Amino acid sequence: MNSPIRRLAVALAAMALSATLFHFGTGLTPVPWLTWLAPLPVLVLAHHAGARAAFLAASAAWLGGETTMWGYFLDTVRIPPPMVVSMIVGSALLFGLVVLLSRALMLRGRPLAAAAVVPAAWAAVEYAVSVLSPNGAWWSLAYTQADVLPVLQTASVTGPWGITFLVLGVPAATAVLLAPRAAGRLRVAVAAATILALAVGYGAWRLRAPYGEGSEKVALLATDRDGWVPVASAEGRDLLGRYTARIPGLAARGARVVVMPEKVFIADDATLPVLAAPLARLAADHHVDIIVGLILKRSGSLRNAAVDFPADGSRPVEYFKHHLIPGLESDFQPGNRKAFVPGSGARWGIAICFDLDLPGLVRDYRRSGATAIFVPAWDFDRDRWLHGRMAVTRGVETGLTVARAARDGDLVVSDANGRIRTEAHSADAPFVTALTTLPTRSADTLYTRFGDWFAWACALLLLLALASTARTRGAAGARRAPAADAAAPGRGAIRAAGRR
Repeated sequence: MNSPIRRLAVALAAMALSATLFHFGTGLTPVPWLTWLAPLPVLVLAHHAGARAAFLAASAAWLGGETTMWGYFLDTVRIPPPMVVSMIVGSALLFGLVVLLSRALMLRGRPLAAAAVVPAAWAAVEYAVSVLSPNGAWWSLAYTQADVLPVLQTASVTGPWGITFLVLGVPAATAVLLAPRAAGRLRVAVAAATILALAVGYGAWRLRAPYGEGSEKVALLATDRDGWVPVASAEGRDLLGRYTARIPGLAARGARVVVMPEKVFIADDATLPVLAAPLARLAADHHVDIIVGLILKRSGSLRNAAVDFPADGSRPVEYFKHHLIPGLESDFQPGNRKAFVPGSGARWGIAICFDLDLPGLVRDYRRSGATAIFVPAWDFDRDRWLHGRMAVTRGVETGLTVARAARDGDLVVSDANGRIRTEAHSADAPFVTALTTLPTRSADTLYTRFGDWFAWACALLLLLALASTARTRGAAGARRAPAADAAAPGRGAIRAAGRR
């Protein structure tokens, strides 16, 4: 990089390449192998260019790669514009700072730390956002790998944070290996290769675990329509009749549980019997649990509810959504209790849509003995792949089967390894069904037992890297001061006289 024009051209090329790879490797429908490549151009640039160029190129690359999300956040999810700006621009600046930190560690002769700090810092940031933000763990690079099953198994040990570490760790280590005068290349290469081999090897081993076919089946049933329907209205009675007409056929095909989408109807205590009477009768007559999503008006408050009408004819089980969508569900009151399908030999839990955007609730279900979780949901169509795969990731983290019935989305059943057992798009027909056998067992996971230990380890590594950088800078400053005194003896004598 001899001339300023050439340096600028190289920086712009690296930025444009990374931005393009981020564009296709992240977002609502990512190409998973591009995610691994996306950070590489700006990380390589950081070890060859000045600090300002490295920071600007990295920040601009992230910002450019996230351009497709502006419309989704503003128009689809309807997040307030100031929050969207802070999310996207803030994350771009954070990425630039992380790249700068890696560059600083490399210049101080710490190649291993320079490679590790990028994935560790980003995993720690993702975890912090999941805890501090009402949107939970929605924002994570881990979901880009949801269809890459050997990599996805890492979530059973580390949660999503370990997958983020892998996705950013490989390009960060590669950039260090390509840096000029990089001492310690062998240690970096061996460490990176060992971590990647262990992760993929573990994933391949875990995928060999058998999940035998049982005798009990789950059916997902959905139709797309805008909004929700008052159950006592003519339209509501008609819609209910069209749903109930399909349940006997599903029961005849072996369905033990039928799951309908989120917020299909709206009812209060006076009109709820219009819904409850036919569903309770169907459930008892056909020996099938029927789980329906509805808005329930009760005691002056709105609840996003999932009601299970049990196969044994017992009292309906009510579950109220714990995690409400910021803004869109500000008028709703959250629930605080778990709910289980009664009478099941294995414990089957119930949750609703956005509940699975946060790992904690699903982990609590598994700790309570759940082997499967049934989820009424409502997506925005364009985010159907991502939102469905977030639920799949929750299942891998905790070793659960996840059965999710979404309108304006996908109907998906996945096992404890994230293997898709059945999948259908709700827009493919006026009424869409998906039926599959439930696995006979779940899987115990380290993530269920120890929670977010890996995220905390990444946070500790980040703190150590920051401390190391500050300490090295202080030592360098201390070394420069005597050198300056030696170069200017008169100034040194004046200082000595002042001290006397």
